Amino acid sequence: MIQNHFNDSRQVRKFLCERILGCRVMVVGDIMLDRYYFGEVNRISPEAPVPVAQIKEVKERLGGAANVCHNLARLGCQVELAGMTGNDFLRTTMTTLLLKQGITAEGLIIASDRPTTSKTRVIGGHQQIIRLDFEDITPLGQTLERQLQNYILTKLPTVQSVIISDYGKGVCTPKLCQMIINASKARSIPVVIDPKGIDWRKYKGAFLITPNLKELSEAARTQVVNEHNDVEKAAQKLRSRYQLNNILATRSEKGLSLINETDSIHVPTTAQEVFDVSGAGDTVVAVMGAALADGMILADAAQLANLAAGIVVGKLGTYAISQEELLRAVGLTGSEQT
Repeated sequence: MIQNHFNDSRQVRKFLCERILGCRVMVVGDIMLDRYYFGEVNRISPEAPVPVAQIKEVKERLGGAANVCHNLARLGCQVELAGMTGNDFLRTTMTTLLLKQGITAEGLIIASDRPTTSKTRVIGGHQQIIRLDFEDITPLGQTLERQLQNYILTKLPTVQSVIISDYGKGVCTPKLCQMIINASKARSIPVVIDPKGIDWRKYKGAFLITPNLKELSEAARTQVVNEHNDVEKAAQKLRSRYQLNNILATRSEKGLSLINETDSIHVPTTAQEVFDVSGAGDTVVAVMGAALADGMILADAAQLANLAAGIVVGKLGTYAISQEELLRAVGLTGSEQT
């Protein structure tokens, strides 16, 4: 079934204008710092055949699970974040950026033997020249895992939905993921997962998982063609294999597909022009987590997430959508909210 409208537009607008402010969402996962060095390239280095970038501007943005939180905060949600950083100056930068968005760093445990995950991009004009990654993707040890688990269990009774943002950087261990899923189920709290890797056993029993087409193919161990029937077939097999309630597959220029036991809904893309898909998955999972926290029906939540992603891919670099932008996307501006 193709869907390009809301089933209950009145409730969606009420959610965006009022109810979203009361939504409490917990995000658990791999937090990162995205650093951008913007400059001009006018010559080649005399030391080696490489371009010389004269840096004009430096920007630092929340990435990974922290970008999911940034999206939620800009939409008006109350956010709890649980993750890990190193004991370094980038932790201070990360903490400062989070606090500016009203997000506490209380749930960020410190791993003194590894760096805060960061990605540094050097950009000349609109062309990325190089990316430098600082990370240690070793899975959490038992002590840090237990620390994180205790914090999550303390905060879980206060939230309405949980997002696991897995970037494969070591935080989302099988034990931690299963603990979150089982503890949330016991409280009827939906868990939304942005997955990583080919083995989804650690996500078993989750309410909703949001793979892109590449991740869907990897988990299915086959190349999934970007067509409705192929996506549905692969998603149903994975849903059954890992006892997942719902799969929301993001399909680039073909929009989103929501697949569950009783239905398959395909939502066409809204993007007019794509500049950068980085961070679009974070936006989708953030909007789904917020909408489910309020009890919105899945079809409308998927439609809303699709609208949000259409805005984000039109921006350069990691970008967090605002409440006002999403209101405009559904045809309701700030002046019309009342």
